[in-house]
Amino acid sequence: MAGDVTTFVDRDLRGARFNRSTLAGAVMRGVDVRGLDIDAPWLTDGPLLINGVDVVPLVEAELNRRFPGRDRRHATDPDGLRTAWTMIERAWADAVGRVEALPEGAADVSINGEWSFTQTLRHLAFATDAWLGKAILRLPQPFHPLGQPHAEYETDGYDLSIFATAQPSLAEVFALRAERQAMVRDFLTSVTPALLAEPRPTAWSPEHEEPVLHCLHVIVDEEWEHLRFALRDLDAQK
Repeated sequence: MAGDVTTFVDRDLRGARFNRSTLAGAVMRGVDVRGLDIDAPWLTDGPLLINGVDVVPLVEAELNRRFPGRDRRHATDPDGLRTAWTMIERAWADAVGRVEALPEGAADVSINGEWSFTQTLRHLAFATDAWLGKAILRLPQPFHPLGQPHAEYETDGYDLSIFATAQPSLAEVFALRAERQAMVRDFLTSVTPALLAEPRPTAWSPEHEEPVLHCLHVIVDEEWEHLRFALRDLDAQK
């Protein structure tokens, strides 16, 4: 230990896994990082330096190349948001097509403890309910019982017992997903710049307000990040 900083010297961390952990500001010198696999959804929030080079712009450019339409995820006007959502629906339709072509049960396969494809779609329905149904539309009962929440949301005071414990069928999940995609699409059809600027209590911190545009950006970011996760794990099933 050096003050409040933990220092590792000549340590072997091969194969270590860090889940939901922060390594912000960590410094690595003279390290062997062959095969290092980093998944950081919030990479754009700050630099990631490798041998003095900030690789964040390189990673972002490559992800935008791999996922056409991802570069529109932070659109700020109604037309831009509508285009961004159309691109998301198109990308997810391709992913669903891949799953439907796989052997039965592939949608429920978990890779390395991650959510299955089915669970991912259920979580995206939950995210839409949280940020559109709850935050933006302020519905009295925004959540569908087939949604897939994170356990930590229990601290919001919301009763998690409404959520299904049994595994729903793939057809049920596809139907819920289609409903929630249409819910976003319908909202964007008539959204105006004035509405985008209106403040809303955020989904999990009601004492904190953000504009409607921010809430929509959360939904869009969730869509692209979870598509990346889902395709990664589908590739692992080959």
